[in-house]
Amino acid sequence: MLTHLQVWRGVDRLAARAGLTPSGLAKAAGLDPTTFNPSKRTSDHGTRPRWPSTESLAKALDATRVSFEDFAAMATGASTGRTVPLIGMAQAGILGFFDDAGFPAGQGWREVHFPGVEDPSAYALEITGDSMLPVYREGDVVVIAPGDNPRRGDRVVVKTRSGEVMAKRLERMTSQSITLSSFNPDFPDRILDLREVVWMSRIVWASQ
Repeated sequence: MLTHLQVWRGVDRLAARAGLTPSGLAKAAGLDPTTFNPSKRTSDHGTRPRWPSTESLAKALDATRVSFEDFAAMATGASTGRTVPLIGMAQAGILGFFDDAGFPAGQGWREVHFPGVEDPSAYALEITGDSMLPVYREGDVVVIAPGDNPRRGDRVVVKTRSGEVMAKRLERMTSQSITLSSFNPDFPDRILDLREVVWMSRIVWASQ
């Protein structure tokens, strides 16, 4: 059975896993921004514990695509996950590291362990550049799930036919193009013809 402290610790870790604050997690789940704030965790001037509703937790898990089993592991600190291959984003643009569908292949990968990552095809990329500041910084490591179809609002890594590899947010996708945005306002949005895109995969975890 999860304790009050563990449940809220799980919420904090869920938000961090998605690169969000508790308030940002609530908004991503379509909830009032204050739903997961520390001030909501007790009542009667801090003397009585207050629990998040099952509905709010379910919406947060759906928004972040995390199972309840993974959430429970985050809440209790249980050891989950596996070793995944890791390369730098500059290397990712070189032929031979991926197959045509964006799955890891070839040689030269290092190995790192990530909790909560069970996808057997998952791999990790080390961020370079500053187009994703302040969410991702140079040297941060993100885990990619190539078999998980991205949807609007997801953070993604995209590889183009020219060999460019970029971490962005998917703003729009049509039958002919995708629109990508940077968190850093100094970098403009990118609109790519789908014929330019070799693969696009969703970011499912970040180590920061």
